[in-house]
Amino acid sequence: MQLYCDSLTEYKRLATREVRIGDLLLGNFNAIRVQTMTTTDTMDTIATVEQSIRCIEAGAEMVRITAPSKKEAENLLNIKNELHKRGYNTPLIADIHFTPNAAEIAARIIEKVRVNPGNYVDKKKFEQIDYTDLEYAEEIDRIRDRFTPLVKICKEYGTAMRIGTNHGSLSDRIMSRYGDTPMGMVESAMEFLRIARNESYHNIILSMKSSNPQVMVQAYRLLVNVMMDEFGECYPLHLGVTEAGDGEDGRIKSAIGIGTLLEDGLGDTIRVSLTEDPEFEIPVCRDLVKRYTSRQEAIGNKESGISAIPKIPYSPFEYTRRHTNTVSNIGGKHVPVVVADFMKAATIRHEDLQAIGYTYNTETDKFTIADAAADYLYTGKKVLDFALPGTLKVICDHSTWLKAPDKEKYYPLFQSTEYLKSTDYSGTLNFVAVDVNEPASQELLQEIREDYTVVLCLYSSNPHAMPSVRRYVIDLMNQGITCPVILSVESNETTIDEQLIHFSTDSGALLLDGMGDGIWLMNEPERIRNQKVSGRTYLETKNNPQFINNTSFSILQATRTRISKTEYISCPSCGRTLFDLQETTAKIRSVTHHLKGVKIAIMGCIVNGPGEMADADFGYVGSGVGKITLYKGKEVVKRNVDSAIAVEELINLLKENNAWVEKTA
Repeated sequence: MQLYCDSLTEYKRLATREVRIGDLLLGNFNAIRVQTMTTTDTMDTIATVEQSIRCIEAGAEMVRITAPSKKEAENLLNIKNELHKRGYNTPLIADIHFTPNAAEIAARIIEKVRVNPGNYVDKKKFEQIDYTDLEYAEEIDRIRDRFTPLVKICKEYGTAMRIGTNHGSLSDRIMSRYGDTPMGMVESAMEFLRIARNESYHNIILSMKSSNPQVMVQAYRLLVNVMMDEFGECYPLHLGVTEAGDGEDGRIKSAIGIGTLLEDGLGDTIRVSLTEDPEFEIPVCRDLVKRYTSRQEAIGNKESGISAIPKIPYSPFEYTRRHTNTVSNIGGKHVPVVVADFMKAATIRHEDLQAIGYTYNTETDKFTIADAAADYLYTGKKVLDFALPGTLKVICDHSTWLKAPDKEKYYPLFQSTEYLKSTDYSGTLNFVAVDVNEPASQELLQEIREDYTVVLCLYSSNPHAMPSVRRYVIDLMNQGITCPVILSVESNETTIDEQLIHFSTDSGALLLDGMGDGIWLMNEPERIRNQKVSGRTYLETKNNPQFINNTSFSILQATRTRISKTEYISCPSCGRTLFDLQETTAKIRSVTHHLKGVKIAIMGCIVNGPGEMADADFGYVGSGVGKITLYKGKEVVKRNVDSAIAVEELINLLKENNAWVEKTA
């Protein structure tokens, strides 16, 4: 095993224990299962059954239902019976946070229970406590006494269990000893797993969820590493980015977290947590899984052609950006740049740049520049016939650059062999495109080692593209070559979701490991079919440059490598939600979307309240029917605010904390 997976270069599923959930087998190289969670009131049997059926018919292989108290847990029997009566035998999962007696009831009825170790018989009051080793051990004993009855019931009834750790709901005990860290998440789950193993109960799945893909990926990798070290085996993994949000951002954030792990063979079941109707989560899940099903079929018993990695020069369990030299505004301590691809545009006009963040005013003859404005424009063989905005620069083919009038604004793109043969270079900045699937050119590596004007644009023609680019960057690191790298990803997928997944996974996975000083996304816009999500068409193909630009900045935002807009952490809703989450999220987004760098959490109930908001700056949390509690960080600022005025009160809170700016025209 290479730290956390069987191979960093070959596509291989991680071997895990096999778990039975009803008639469904999970782990042990069974198919990656997809699931979702209902948003209806669990006490409304028919509504929950009908929503479950919509999810099942969309492709859900398991359906999770909240059971916050004994009455909801008991009603799971009515829901299960009604589903069976209608001919549906899909396994049901009871979602438990705080209530052991509800879990013990549910475990006798349905096929699986999910418990959150940070909330289940542990304490969460946001207190720092200095435990002695003896006191800490006594707390573990207390948890064992309270948790063991559930384990025994699950063992007796053949019920599966997910030990589901959430980054934002680590207990005070774990936080006091491990801090707000991936290791704290892992230990929170391991404590419960050790108790279950002591009872010879192994029908267990684990998850390490966070709204931050960086934390989520590190925690899962660390969990595998710790399980293998302690037990010599792994339990199946349920993958998900919690509170991912809605629309493109929710899909991008989920694909980065889930896809990064699937790339390395981790993951036995997935859930994409979107603030949308649950049946809309399933197609995204299926598109994610399809990438690796088809890859496994394509590779078969063949090797990927990517050479093994003898030495990993970074830790996959913590973020450190690769050290590079600075070339113009690329590399070093600069945030990653965004390249807008206009290669296939027949012409490029002033107004075309609006799609990438530059709005031209004919009266003043000036451009207004947005926070999410591309840094470079690739024109291929074209030279623009108008003056560029001050910050925007052009990349063009080397032959075109030779004729370009302004060498301070235009920079050449070489193919690798072209770079080695040429005698004409920019004295400031030269881009070199490299297909990392081709054998590495030692001559090229030797040349770029000494050329501090070079920025590599890396892409791969290998079906296992991300690991092949990672392999090349690791070679650069091991050889001490510090030129910056732009991650170039081209997608030929035919739906928006598939393109978002492709872009997010292949570039996001590398950015999470500190590799990448820029992002350059390309696609075939004429191949894209318009697609409806939650009843809305969220992309017209004529807006393709805007789609690509927005996607680029959203990937950088989700990987926390460049912040250009407001970030929303919104839960996907469930039967505990106390207001219309989709409508409220849209309302809050409409009045706050201009607040660059501010993180706002929108949570349906107190379970997903101050804890699950994790690192949000401000929180809007349902605290009762028609009532909202507002948070600054994890501190309650205003309780029981009437929902009719709660958005206004949120704005006032932002103003009081100097987080508000007025919108510009």
